[in-house]
Amino acid sequence: MASFLIVFVNLLFNILTFAILIRALISWFPIAPDSPLIRLLDDVTEPILAPLRRIVPRLGMFDITPIVAMFALQIIQQILISGLTSAL
Repeated sequence: MASFLIVFVNLLFNILTFAILIRALISWFPIAPDSPLIRLLDDVTEPILAPLRRIVPRLGMFDITPIVAMFALQIIQQILISGLTSAL
């Protein structure tokens, strides 16, 4: 059971990290905000990014929130995996 949870946690956090990365990269291109891909990425990533935007200041015109979010997700993932591994 714990091995299934480890795989699930890894998959979930990798998908979230990838979605944040894609959203950050897509923001550099002129894509319509009502595009299905943009709406999907917003729906998936905004619950993570919105609270961080209230805490993380902008660096000039750069929003570093996606970087902070990906870093935080990696830390949380490692903590969860470590806890699940020790539970085996």
